[in-house]
Amino acid sequence: MKVMLRMNEAGNLTVYVAKKDLEEVVVKQTDGEAGKILTLANGWELEFPEIPDVANLPKTVEARRLA
Repeated sequence: MKVMLRMNEAGNLTVYVAKKDLEEVVVKQTDGEAGKILTLANGWELEFPEIPDVANLPKTVEARRLA
């Protein structure tokens, strides 16, 4: 699924999923088998092949939902 990564006003990384009209703060980042796994405040886990540098945000990237 396509998601947008951006930094919010408080300086936290957030993920926006347009198809679900969902915007959540990232609460945890871990390394996974195929890249980084971001855990959102609502409990979703999304896996990213690579995360862009925060200086290049906002950016739309491909992610896979794990949980």
